[in-house]
Amino acid sequence: MSAVICLLRAVNVGGRNKCPMQALRALCESLKLDNPQTYVQSGNVLFRTKERNLARLAARFQSAFEKKFGFRTEVILRTAAEMKAAVQRNPFTKRAAEEPARLSVLFLAEKPLSGAAAILAKLPRGREEMRLEGRELYIYFPDGMGRSKLQWSTLGEKLGTSVTARNWNTVRTLAEMAERAGGE
Repeated sequence: MSAVICLLRAVNVGGRNKCPMQALRALCESLKLDNPQTYVQSGNVLFRTKERNLARLAARFQSAFEKKFGFRTEVILRTAAEMKAAVQRNPFTKRAAEEPARLSVLFLAEKPLSGAAAILAKLPRGREEMRLEGRELYIYFPDGMGRSKLQWSTLGEKLGTSVTARNWNTVRTLAEMAERAGGE
């Protein structure tokens, strides 16, 4: 069995799209996903599965989620190895160590459009720095996300795929949880 991290988009944000973590773990169990563990209230769940086709698993999870909670959300999956690689590829290592709250990672559901780096380079922004590495977009917000001029909530549309963001501390914690779960 492999450890898989499931990242749900826009769950429990601003009092909308409510999803209690106990109910999310119960949903995982109903799908025969082993030992589900949630982390914080923003739609992060780790489980073990024999399923190797993550696209099929994401579609099945998304359908069951919508049926149980009454709203549709994007489901982005990463294996333990992929999450570990996302941590290792961080282009802002020094900044992440000094100011982890100012670094976010956007996880892309699919490969971005060709020419994505050029698209990102043309976006209006302040002092934010962005690096696209595979299916992760790392964004350093030197002035904090709240003061950012970057319209980061539209980045998925610009990249041609669904995205969900996690702060650096959450990314590291999820990678550590997956490793402890025996992730491959």
